[in-house]
Amino acid sequence: MQFHPDRNPDDAEAEERFKECSEAYAVLADREKRALYDRFGHAGVSSAGQGSGGFDPVIFQDFGDILGDFFGFGDMFGAGGGRRRSRAQRGADLRADLVLEFEQAVFGHATTIDIQRHETCEYCGGTGGASGKGPVTCNTCGGRGQVVSSRQGFLNFSVARTCPACSGVGSVITEPCHKCRGEQRMMRDRTVEVNVPAGVEDGNRIRYAGQGEAGVNGGPAGDLYVVLQVKEHKIFEREGKDLHCTVPISLTQAVLGAQISIPALEGEHTLKVPEGTQPGAVFRIRGQGVPELNGRGKGDLYVEVKVQIPTKLNRKQVELLQQLHETLSVENKPERRKLLKKVKDIFS
Repeated sequence: MQFHPDRNPDDAEAEERFKECSEAYAVLADREKRALYDRFGHAGVSSAGQGSGGFDPVIFQDFGDILGDFFGFGDMFGAGGGRRRSRAQRGADLRADLVLEFEQAVFGHATTIDIQRHETCEYCGGTGGASGKGPVTCNTCGGRGQVVSSRQGFLNFSVARTCPACSGVGSVITEPCHKCRGEQRMMRDRTVEVNVPAGVEDGNRIRYAGQGEAGVNGGPAGDLYVVLQVKEHKIFEREGKDLHCTVPISLTQAVLGAQISIPALEGEHTLKVPEGTQPGAVFRIRGQGVPELNGRGKGDLYVEVKVQIPTKLNRKQVELLQQLHETLSVENKPERRKLLKKVKDIFS
């Protein structure tokens, strides 16, 4: 590439180096020439090839194969050294967003989504030709996908270039399909059934193989990825497979104890509040959380109680609390905050 004549027009030194490269490749690519070179050196192969200087004038057509395979430079030497570029191409993947209610993510949900995608043209069967007629061999390059042009001068050689008529494919569509206009695919609106398993979370993806865009030249279709967006719940917060909520209780319920009814995703649940429950106490209810995706068990529900202190009391309530106050005694001495409480406050 460094000494290619197209990059170095009218450069005699570059032409000479280019010639040396071609001679070296001509020897390495031919077993008999390698044997002659090993026995007699340069003199043994100086007249063994064709064209000026003892090398094949279209040797760089094959040289392009080597560079193209290893470095992807094939087009510079003619569409990958004669290889057609009409390879099968996989269709593109598609993404669709699906918004779920909190309960739908927890218990699973079956729905449908509408998408647009390229599909194989049903009128030509993906050939791109009218009435299903496939492409025909390009007359310009004879199906090679490249044309060879000769260059005269100090160094006589031929350079293979991509065929301008077929763009290196090696074939052309003489009568394009009137529907897809030779593109082999058409845009279609489709409805896809989506089954959301129980226990999914916000941001999870569901892959549907082969539901993406159709491939080209017989390539496989891409995949469809449904990305889930889960709405927040008005009561519960989710942490993995566990649920958390806060329930208010009265001062007397905290002091005397009580049985209260609390909400759960699968209905009401009875929670026993023991005597002397302190504000912020957390109770665990097993099996009332979110199902695991693999179907093995459920998480738990954690209920934090919040003791509500009344702000307005009538005269009788004040008198009763005053009597209670006279029977209770608390020393209002400052206490050192517990380390755990400090850490919790810092991170919250």
